[in-house]
Amino acid sequence: MQGKMAVVGSAETITVFKAAGVDAFPVSDEKSARETLRRVARDYPVVFLSEEYAEPLHDLLKRFDEEAYPVVLPIPTGRETGYGEAFLKASMERALGVDILFQK
Repeated sequence: MQGKMAVVGSAETITVFKAAGVDAFPVSDEKSARETLRRVARDYPVVFLSEEYAEPLHDLLKRFDEEAYPVVLPIPTGRETGYGEAFLKASMERALGVDILFQK
C-alpha cells in the first residue's frame, strides 16, 4: 500500500494522472464514483477525486477524514464548484489551527 496513489474521476479528467503513472479509475456518475472510491480506498493511501464528484460524496469524505488513511484530495477538473478549495481550507485549519494558503 505504501506509495500508491489513485485518481477517481471522469475519463477525460484522469488522463493526465494516468500519464504520470497514477492508477486511474474512470467513473461516469455519482453512484459509480461512490462505489469506486470505497473500493479504491482499501488499497491506496492517497486518492485524488475529481471535484465534481467530491461535493456529492461529502458524507463519505467526512468518514475518510476521521482516519489517517486514505487521504482523499478533491482536485479541480474544469468543472469547479469551489468545494475542493473549501475542503482543503477546512482541513488545513483543523490540522494547523490557521489558514496558511487562502487567507480569506
